[in-house]
Amino acid sequence: MTGTYSWLNHMMQLFFVCLASGLILLGAEVLVPGGILGAFGGLLLLVSIVSAFSAFPNYGPYVAVFVLALLGVILYWWITVFPNSRLGKRLIPGATLKAAKAAQPGLETLLGAEGQAATALRPCGFATIGGRRIDVITRGELITSGENVRVVSVEGNRVVVSRSENKPPA
Repeated sequence: MTGTYSWLNHMMQLFFVCLASGLILLGAEVLVPGGILGAFGGLLLLVSIVSAFSAFPNYGPYVAVFVLALLGVILYWWITVFPNSRLGKRLIPGATLKAAKAAQPGLETLLGAEGQAATALRPCGFATIGGRRIDVITRGELITSGENVRVVSVEGNRVVVSRSENKPPA
């Protein structure tokens, strides 16, 4: 009888540890997105359901239904209540990102401007143009530090330069 009691005791411990760990990992998925913690949490909940049949031989199906119902309640809460909570509003972006711009303001005004390569451009690096240090890229040519450059195009944050024979204004 001692062996059976010990085995049931271990199965009960496995059930509760997997249940608690699975719920904690699913909760951690909120703060650390990516799906891995949620997948492991779901897997642990599945293991807890399977171990419930061994830990509670007469009540295994009831425990399984309880765990699945608990998951349903958590999922319902996640979809309906969480987005309107204070934490949900902080974690979920409120506006669409269609109107967002990542470009630095005023880069378009550099088109045609001349400056000097502050670093070697192989093909990217920094240039000083109009007194500003700008992250630039060439069309594939290598330009050594100190050479004169001219801005030939600006696309968002991408400033394309080429070698210039003119001396930049001081």
